[in-house]
Amino acid sequence: MPRGRYSLHDPHDHTPLAEEHFQCAPGPSGWRYVSQLTTPAGDHLGSVDLALDDLGRPIRLELHAGGWQVRGAALDGVTWVRTDPTGAHATEGNVRAHAFTGTSPAFLVATARLLRLTPSSAATRVRLVAFTDPVLAPRTVDQSWALVNSEAHATDNGPLTVDEYQVTALDTGEQHTVHIAGDVVLSAPGIELEDLQSPPSRFD
Repeated sequence: MPRGRYSLHDPHDHTPLAEEHFQCAPGPSGWRYVSQLTTPAGDHLGSVDLALDDLGRPIRLELHAGGWQVRGAALDGVTWVRTDPTGAHATEGNVRAHAFTGTSPAFLVATARLLRLTPSSAATRVRLVAFTDPVLAPRTVDQSWALVNSEAHATDNGPLTVDEYQVTALDTGEQHTVHIAGDVVLSAPGIELEDLQSPPSRFD
């Protein structure tokens, strides 16, 4: 069960935004990721709880940030309920999308798991609902994912396969690279893996 810490920063000016303390593991029904977020000063900032089925679809999502809460799942596309900090108002949303995304590295692993690309696969288009900080506002985004390289590296625990993805935002054409090993993001814009206490899990 990998556990560790990511640092999150603004990908443009590198301003530190948060520390994400996480643990994740495959299970009988798929994969689960839980994390707690803190500010760079150490104050509680929010949390992520994401569970996928064995096909990579989100069967449960719960996000907390700034007093806001989102609960969602894959249902008629994706469906979610967003609750304000007072708890007095809840709004429901539904979009014909494949999955969710956001600032947590969990969503990059989840999208890669959903698409299951190979180096010979064509670039694949995916529609996602992004929950943007600091109030978890929903926004629909279209991306293209391509697996451009998959390379095995020798480690003390056996070979570790690192997948390199090229991700393109289809509304702007902006491209970036994501490196994932198993269920851990090694690097991505705005994300640095600072500490990992056990090896990444291998998906079948």
